[in-house]
Amino acid sequence: MEWRPCNWWLQGRQTALPLETYGYIRVDCYGGLNQMRRDFCDGVGIARLLNATLVLPKFEVASYWNETSGFADVYDVDYFIQHMNGFVKVVKELPPEIASKEPVRVDCSKRKGQFDYVESVLPSLLKHKYISITPAMSQRRDRYPLYAKAALCQACYKALRLTRSLEMKASQLLDAIPKPFLSLHLRFEPDMVAYSQCEYPDLSPASMKAIEAAQVDRKPWTGELARVWRLRGKCPLTPNETALILQSLSIPPTTNIYLAAGDGLMEIEGLTDTYTNIVTKSSILSREDFTSMHGNTKAALDYYVSINSDSYIATYFGNMDKMVAAMRAFNGLYKTLFLSRRGFAQLTSQGLRGKKLMQALWKLHRDDFANGRGSALSECFCEFKL
Repeated sequence: MEWRPCNWWLQGRQTALPLETYGYIRVDCYGGLNQMRRDFCDGVGIARLLNATLVLPKFEVASYWNETSGFADVYDVDYFIQHMNGFVKVVKELPPEIASKEPVRVDCSKRKGQFDYVESVLPSLLKHKYISITPAMSQRRDRYPLYAKAALCQACYKALRLTRSLEMKASQLLDAIPKPFLSLHLRFEPDMVAYSQCEYPDLSPASMKAIEAAQVDRKPWTGELARVWRLRGKCPLTPNETALILQSLSIPPTTNIYLAAGDGLMEIEGLTDTYTNIVTKSSILSREDFTSMHGNTKAALDYYVSINSDSYIATYFGNMDKMVAAMRAFNGLYKTLFLSRRGFAQLTSQGLRGKKLMQALWKLHRDDFANGRGSALSECFCEFKL
C-alpha cells in the first residue's frame, strides 16, 4: 500500500464560496511551530465548515519561546491568501466596526466533528460576528464535508510557505550541508524528559539537575509503574540509545547527519562519539544570523531541511515528525522512519543484548518502514494498491 495526495478532491469537486460569510474567526495557536501549524490548518477547515471569513492567526508564543514572533514572521501572508482563494476567504484586516474589539473566545476543547461545531460554535459566530478558537486536539477531520477537508489540506500542504527571507536562509542552510545526508530529529531535552515522567538513572549529574529543575510537579514514575510506562513506549530515546538503533540499521558512522533539534540537548556525546559527521544550524549559520532568529524561525529551518533531506529519522512521534513525514509523502519522498521507543524498551526488557538485540531492532524497524508507519493529516491522502 502507498499513500498519495488526494488531488481528486480539487478536480471539479470544490464547492463555490457563498457570497456572504457569517462572521470572522481568528485561530489562536499555542505551543511550538508545528503544533501551531497543525492547529491553524484545523482552524482553516473549521472556518470553511462554518462559512466564516478567516482572520490571520494569533501565535501565542510568549510562554513557549519567551518571545513575540507571529504568523507573518514565519509565513508569507500574501502567498497564503492567494493560494486559499476559492477555498476560504482570508483577510489581513478587519472592518473598522469590528477591528476595535477583541474576539469572543469560544471553547472548542471538546469539539470533534462537523456537527459539534455547527451546533455549538456557529451560534456564537452568528451572535458576535467575531470569535476566536483553538481547535481541539481530538479533531475528527474525516467527518468534515469534502469542501472543508479540501480547505484544510490546501492550507497545510500548498498555501503555507516561508517568508522570502526565511526561505532564502533555509535554502542556504540546506546547500551548506554535505550531501547526501540524513536529517535526525532528536528529542532529549530536560523539559521533554521531565514531561515524560521517565526514570534515567545513568545520566550525568548535570543532566539530572537540569531534569529536576524542569519537573515542577511532574515527578517520575517509580517501581512497577515506571517499568510499565517505559514498555508502553512513553520514554524518549537517549542519544546513546539512538546511536545503537542507527547502528543496528547499518547506518555507517561516517554518514552525514543534520541534527534537527532545539537547544539544550543532553548526553549528546552518546551520539557524536559514534557518528562524527554531524552538523546543526548553529554550526553552519553565522553567530549573528543564529542569535538574531526567533525560536519559531529556528524551528522553521529544521522543518525546511528535514522535508528536503535525503532521509528523515525521528526518535519521537511529535508534531514536527508527523508534519515532516506527511509533507515528505506529499512530495514523493518516502525514506522516512520513526525509531520505535516501545520496541526498544520491550526488546531490552527481554534481556536482549549485543548482536541479538541489533538483529531484532533491524527486523522491527524494517517492518515499520515496509508498513509506512507514521503520517499526519491522513485525510489529505488516499491509499493506493501497489
